[in-house]
Order: sequence, then structure tokens, then C-alpha cells
Amino acid sequence: MRPINHAEMVSVLEWYRAAGVDLALGEEPVDRFNQRPPARVAPPASPGHAGAVAAPAPTLALGGDPAEARSLAAKAQSLAELEQILGAYDGCGLKLRATQLVFADGNSEAEIMLIGEAPGAEEDRQGRPFVGRAGQLLDKMLAAIGLDRSKVYIANTVPWRPPGNRVPTPEELALCLPFLQRQVELVAPRVVMTLGGPAMQTVFATTAGIIKMRGKWSRVAIGTHQVEAIATLHPAYLLRNPAAKQQAWRDLLSLRHKIDELGLN
Repeated sequence: MRPINHAEMVSVLEWYRAAGVDLALGEEPVDRFNQRPPARVAPPASPGHAGAVAAPAPTLALGGDPAEARSLAAKAQSLAELEQILGAYDGCGLKLRATQLVFADGNSEAEIMLIGEAPGAEEDRQGRPFVGRAGQLLDKMLAAIGLDRSKVYIANTVPWRPPGNRVPTPEELALCLPFLQRQVELVAPRVVMTLGGPAMQTVFATTAGIIKMRGKWSRVAIGTHQVEAIATLHPAYLLRNPAAKQQAWRDLLSLRHKIDELGLN
């Protein structure tokens, strides 16, 4: 029970951050294991219904229905409307742990769309995709082939940060996919580049690995929209594995060639 020193406090905070605990919700910690459910008091029985049993208290659903997500996404007639619908959607449990919705960034009228995996801690704080260290590298990658955020539209497969930056589960991806598909339909890009394995697997509807799939152009259907798509490595992966930047550079050159070939920008 001794007081911990400064180095130990920093170590604990680093451990919390790695586990996804990056926001204090109260002044004092709460031991959820010792909490008991609140006592339920039956309302007064109505006349003629003595001894009536109170209806069960509503519980928070742990998962949504993909059919509901598809129905909601289909109603959006603009990106602003889709963002509003997604902001009110409570079917995906990721929303419960995220600070805010991370919808998109860049130019919604761009013909080039980038799709990443999920927001990280900095994205969760700012509400914009790719604004942390990986985002700074992405900006440099785009600049290397004459692009910037005014010429591309950026989104993620899921719009809320998974706890601890873990990979989204198949259930979470299934619930968010209709919204991503509608987002692509409304933007109607001519070219899509996916960033990282999970985004590639979602867009290309494959279980293949990113190393096998990267750098290859395919025509894919995202919702009702047909588009030329290519996969590359995620900037966060490149930060951890600088030697892989050579592969990503080849993918960027291929993207530049496709842009010129289609007469974009």
C-alpha cells in the first residue's frame, strides 16, 4: 500500500493507454465488480390488476442488426445526412467506448478515395481520420505523388475507435459496412486505395493477406458503385517497419499512373 513514485505512475498511465483507457470519466475509480444492480420497485398496481408484475427494465443491446444498418444507410441522400444518421446509430458497441464519431476528411467531390481501418486515439479526440503520426506520414505519401487532402476523400471501415486500437471484429465490420458502402456510393470515386489489411479485406471481400494483395488493381463493387481499387500498406505499419516503405512507394506510383491514365485532377 506504499505510495507509488513518479516512474511507476508514468508506467501505469502507459499501461492504461495501451489498453485503450485514455479518458477519465470521474474523479474517483469505480469498482464495477462490487456494484449491485439497483433494486427494482414495482409500480403501483392499476385498479383491477392487483399484484401486477412490473415490466422488465430495458437493457442496453450489445450488438445491432446488419439489416437495420442497411435500412438506415439507404435512407441517406447526402453525405451530411449519412453522417447525421450514423451519429444517431446505436447498434454498434464501438460507439459506447469512443469519444466521438470519426466520419471523413478531405474533399467530398474528389475522384480519389482512401479507405483505412479504424480511428486511433488522436483521431478519436479530433473527430477526423488520419491525424496522428500515421496521418502525418500519409500526408507525406500523398505529397510525394502530387496529392493532398483537397484532392482526396478519406474514410475508415468503422467510424469509431476500437478500444486499445484493436482490429475491428467481423461483427463490428458487418454493422458498419452498409454505412461505408453508402458513403462510397454518395462520393462515387473513380479510384479507391485501401490502407492496411482489414480495409483491403473489407473492400475486396477477401480473406487474403495484404502482402499478397497489395499493388494489384481490381474492379470491385462497393455497394452499388463499381470502382478501380488498389491496396497498399497502412502508414502505421510503415512507421513500425520502415523497410516496407519501398513496397508502398511502388503502390503510390501505380496510383499516380492510374490517375494520369484516367485523366483525373
